[in-house]
Amino acid sequence: MSGAPAVLFEVADGIATLTLNEAAQMNPISVGMRQGCLRALERVREDASVRALILTGSGKAFCSGAKLSDFDPDRPAHGGTSAGRAIGDMMADAGNPIVTGLRALRVPVVCAVNGAAAGGGVGLALAADIVIAARSAFFYLPFAPALGLVPDLGASWTLPRAVGRARALGLTLLGDRLSAQDAAQWGLIWACVDDAELPAQSLRLAQRLARLPAHAVHEVRGLYEQGGSHSFEQQVALERERQMELADRPAFAEGVRAFLEKRAPRF
Repeated sequence: MSGAPAVLFEVADGIATLTLNEAAQMNPISVGMRQGCLRALERVREDASVRALILTGSGKAFCSGAKLSDFDPDRPAHGGTSAGRAIGDMMADAGNPIVTGLRALRVPVVCAVNGAAAGGGVGLALAADIVIAARSAFFYLPFAPALGLVPDLGASWTLPRAVGRARALGLTLLGDRLSAQDAAQWGLIWACVDDAELPAQSLRLAQRLARLPAHAVHEVRGLYEQGGSHSFEQQVALERERQMELADRPAFAEGVRAFLEKRAPRF
């Protein structure tokens, strides 16, 4: 597929789909991929018709992480700067804005992990609101045992919050592959499905999420993230504050009417 774009992006019936498209290389976090993802996120932000986003990969892998050939110590290709500075610049310019951008979108994000999620690919997947994985997929963190590095693209934040410190440390330090089935059992992802079912299942999830009140994703994300640093008393106070404001919005009134009329709400 010479000349094919590193990222594909389309919108159909209010659902945007962002597909990593360098299958022959297992969808690395290449220059083209980073640029394509940033452009796609900007299009989602600008298009009011988009109600949900699906993030997935082409071929047999979801994302293999950094393109390590770009950091070959015997053939340096980063403009005379150190590998550390080159990686730091890459993260500041694109890697971190991609994952923070995903988490900040006004619409819900479904990540359909179609195959291996390795290195930064794990952080990329976990930046989504709901992660669903094909049965053949797995999650792999080679940072410490294979490269002497630490997890990045947010994985050091999302992983322990999802599975706990013990499992997060074990996965990171031992470098064992975590199957999609075990990831679902551990609570790292929402569901593991048969490979052939992944596209249809992820679309159904996105369609359900697209019917949410427009502000719901932002509100729930914010509440859960603040809960990680709040005392119980602080959190219930925040819940009260948010409910007081949200109950005066049209979505709540429509929800109450729908309940009383025994029908689905129309947001």
